[in-house]
This record gives sequence, structure tokens and C-alpha cells, in this order.
Amino acid sequence: MPSAIEDYALIGDCETAALVARDGSLDWLCLPRFDSDACFGALLGNAENGRWQLAPVGEAKVRRRYRPKTLILETEFETDSGRVTLIDFMPPRKGHPEIVRLARCDHGSVRMRMDLVIRFDYGRTVPWVTRRPDGALVAIAGPHLLVLRTNVPIRGQDLKTVSEFTLRDGDTAGFELTYGSSFAAAPTASDLEASLRKTDEWWCKWISRCSYQGPHAEAVERSLITLKALSYEPTGGIVAAPTTSLPEQPGGQRNWDYRYCWLRDATFTLFALMHAGYHEEACRWRDWLVRSVAGSADQLQVVYGVAGERNLLEWQVPWLSGYRGASPVRVGNDAINQLQLDIFGELTDVLHHARSIEKDNRQAHFDLQITLLEYLQKIWRKPDHGIWEVRGPERHFTHSKVMAWVAFDRGIRSIEEFGLEGPADDWRRIRQQIHDDVCSSGYDAELASFVRSYGSKEVDASLLLIPLVGFLPHSDARIAGTVRQIEKHLMREGFVQRYETERAQDGLPAGEGAFLACSFWLADNYKLMGREAEAEKLLERLLGLRNDVGLLAEEYHQEEKRLAGNFPQAFSHVALVNTITNLYTHQGPAHRRSQFQKLREEKPKPRHAVP
Repeated sequence: MPSAIEDYALIGDCETAALVARDGSLDWLCLPRFDSDACFGALLGNAENGRWQLAPVGEAKVRRRYRPKTLILETEFETDSGRVTLIDFMPPRKGHPEIVRLARCDHGSVRMRMDLVIRFDYGRTVPWVTRRPDGALVAIAGPHLLVLRTNVPIRGQDLKTVSEFTLRDGDTAGFELTYGSSFAAAPTASDLEASLRKTDEWWCKWISRCSYQGPHAEAVERSLITLKALSYEPTGGIVAAPTTSLPEQPGGQRNWDYRYCWLRDATFTLFALMHAGYHEEACRWRDWLVRSVAGSADQLQVVYGVAGERNLLEWQVPWLSGYRGASPVRVGNDAINQLQLDIFGELTDVLHHARSIEKDNRQAHFDLQITLLEYLQKIWRKPDHGIWEVRGPERHFTHSKVMAWVAFDRGIRSIEEFGLEGPADDWRRIRQQIHDDVCSSGYDAELASFVRSYGSKEVDASLLLIPLVGFLPHSDARIAGTVRQIEKHLMREGFVQRYETERAQDGLPAGEGAFLACSFWLADNYKLMGREAEAEKLLERLLGLRNDVGLLAEEYHQEEKRLAGNFPQAFSHVALVNTITNLYTHQGPAHRRSQFQKLREEKPKPRHAVP
């Protein structure tokens, strides 16, 4: 059985990533990209679906950490006879992807065992394994090739490769697993100690650019390193998570493939990178977005592949039983076929804010923005599937309409603030129409709150974004009423659910954990409303949910007191960075957007401006 989600740690090379459990088992790895087929799939099945375990024989006490300011994982095993540190990392890629594992004996002597089970095609295909004259082990299946090099004896056993060896004080056993193409020359060996040193230097140099120096700086740095690890270096895209089908409900069906890039994450990701000093990464993310959505506006998708691929057809993997029995296991994501109006707001928001850091290139992509708004003008009154990509019927989700307002608002602001040319008067008229529509149909006077969708009596955590995107100021009584309703109906043991799945008719069985980003949004609202002590208390609780190496999943399951959903989740770490920035600086996203709202209120109002 795979380990608990919080018992995994991440290693990666900014093109793919692996999950390593506390017991030294590498249970998930897709090669050569995040969204490639897995060659180690035990995470979603069992050991026979592929894993690579390296650990002491028998019982051991386990402690682990990342080397400071890096993605190099160190797992310390202490036995009755000695202590071994397992060092796992993936060097930043310059050619073939590789995993390096170094087992170093720090004290005494320790009997070790290695168990390598390679299974290509998501745990289904057993490779043909041969040994080369130089001792390297070569595993081939179709186009795939893996080469294992090590300085300890290995042998084949029951369609896997095993080794037992003893390490004594000062000894190091080295393992290098390199991926290549079966029809090309095999990858050559690396100097493992040199790779370790260079990888350490690479990560330390990257994180040294972080400009945040306030409280919880270590948490910010760890989240930024995680975001960098989830970025696809060739294109600048950032995947939502390196995993698929880790369930939002233990044993449930809310299992989705997150190894792709979502437009809904765009603005918050841009702000997290911008405010931490990573302007280059922010611009590369913006450029990925523009390339991916290029084309006809009516073909805009909510999610794309790491290089901008559109064909992400969803299918189920029948030979994998799912994480601890949670099936189905899904590859691809059917959200590509959904209408989600909020993505128009996300895109135009990103393009607008990116102009603030590219002062010499502010005209860039404004023609694309105009095209998107021309299309949105035709469809904004339609129902959609909303930010949570429900599998039930389309509705007039309040958040979707708010983000349609954001789309036109940011177009107007780009004209007003940067001197660009566009149909500002038309956009002001539409912006006012949307604002009036939301305030009349998306607000329930009896509840004194905005509601999940027009005509409903339910609230949704996405409503917390209303003041964060500048639709209404945080001082508006309707915002206070909405926060009260969310506290009343969506808070579970101090954390925020997305919505009440028992009442939502979202096309799936009820039940899921608290969505962590939503709890960060509540902390942001507390800060804006002057409830700073509550904001800091909620932040402390959220930071307490991180696992022992500082990682967060998508959700937290209160009943089982453990992380749930795909892991690690970029959106959770983005929200962490933004909330800390909001609470402890005057330049966070919530501050900036609130200031924008204030500036609009103070400006002389054009004829059709929002009151």
C-alpha cells in the first residue's frame, strides 16, 4: 500500500518530478515530462506497478529534511547498529533526465536493501532488462530506456532488480537512473558527487533572488522552490501538481489529472512570482499563457499541456487500483471541453499586471485582449461550469460573472493607465451591466450575502475573491455578510470547504476535504477587513498543515487529519506566498487590488463607470 500523502517529498529537475516516501520508496515518476506515462506507479496501485526503494533492512527511526534552500532531499535512517543518510535529487536537466540516490553511512554500520521495479506505461509494461559489459543495467520497452549504474552488487529477482549490501562509517553507495530513447545512444555516466554539488549550487543561486525578508520567510522560500520545481523549464508553464488521481475524498471518485497548466491559476501565480522578485519567471509564465491561448477566442480552453497542447482527452487506467483503492485513475482532463467564464478575467488580469513590470512593452498582446473581450461580450450571460469545473449542470455562477467583470475592468484600466487604444466606452457600459447583474442576481438580501449561483441559497468559497479582485471594496457591507455566511456554512474545524458538496449537485458523490487555497483567501479577507489577529491565527493553522518538509496538498481532510488531493499542489503554495505577502508587506496582491479599487473611486467617474 502506498504511504500517506503527507509522507511523500518532492524531487525534480524542472521538467518532471518524483515522489519519495519516508520509507525510501520512490513511488511516482513520469518520464521524460510531467505528463508522460509513469514508469514508477506504485502511488496509484502497489509495488508491482513500479517503485524504487532504498532503505535499511529492518526497523529504523526516520528523520528527513531538504538541504537548506534546495530541492535536495535528505532522509536519515537510524538503526540499532548505525545511521545512514539517503540523499535524493534530480540534477537540473542539460540532456537526459536522471535521478541520483546516494546512501551515505554516517555512523556505525547498516545493512541496506535496494528494490527496483520498473514498469512503463503507468505500471503495466515489464521491460526487457540486460546488463552491459561495464556493469550498467539497461531496461527497454518500446521507445523507453532506463539505465541504472551503481557501485554495489545487483541481481535480478522475480522481474525486478534487488541488492543487499552493508555500509560502514564513511561508505557511500551511489545509484544513477537515467532515461533515454531505446533507438538512440544510451546516456553516459555522470560524476555523482559533482552532480550533487552543482545541483546544490543551482538551487541556492535561484532562491537567492527571493526578495521577501519578513515573517515566515522559510515557508515562502520553500513554496517558491516548490513552484519552480513544478515549472516546465522549456516553456515557462507551471503544472498544478506532478500527480494524477490522488483523491479529494479517501476512497472516493474525485480523482483528477493535475499534470497540466490551468489558466485559473494565472493571476495569483503571477503575483506570487512578481512580489518575490522573480520577474523573469513571471514574464515567462505570461508568455506561456499567450502562446497557449493563441487562436480563435471561441476555442479558448481552461487547461493546456506544459507546452500548450490542447488535446488532453480524459481516459481511465483500468489496471491501476487507485491510491488506496480510490478509483478511477484518470489520465487527461475533460475540463478542456467546459466553458468557464472566469478564465477570461484571469487572462486579461495577467496581461494587465504584467504591463507593470514590462514598461517598454505595454502594447504587447493588447490586440489579443481586445479579441478575447469581443468574444466575451457575446457570451458572458451564458451559464458555465465555474471555477470548480463541476461535472453537473451548468449554472450562472456568481464568481464566473465577477471574473467577466474583471476582464472588462482590466481592459479599461490598461487604456486609462498605460495609454493603450481600445473601445473603452463600450467596455465601461458592459462592465456596468455585469456589475449590476451580479449585485442584483448574485446577491441574496435575506442572507445578506452573495450566493454560489444565481437564485441559490448556498455560498461558495470563490465569493471570497470578490474584494480580492476589486469588484467591491472590503468595507462594503455585502462583503462582510458574505464572509459571515462562509464562516457559518463552509468552515469545518477552522478551515474552509469550497462549497457544500451534499447540496451542490456537482455530478459526483458528496464529500471532500477543506480546499487549502480557500482558507488562505479567508485570511486575506480578514486582513483587508482589519481582523489581523484572526488572519494571523488562520495563517498559523494553515502553516501547521505542511508536512515535515514543508509541502502542501490540494486539500486537508479534517476527519482523518491528513492531506488529500494531488500533491504537492501549486495553487496551495501560491496562496501561501500571497497570503504571507498580504499580511506582512504593503505590496501583496490583496493590497494592490484594493488600492486599484480605491483609485477608481477617487477618479472622476466617466459616464458609464462603476459607482
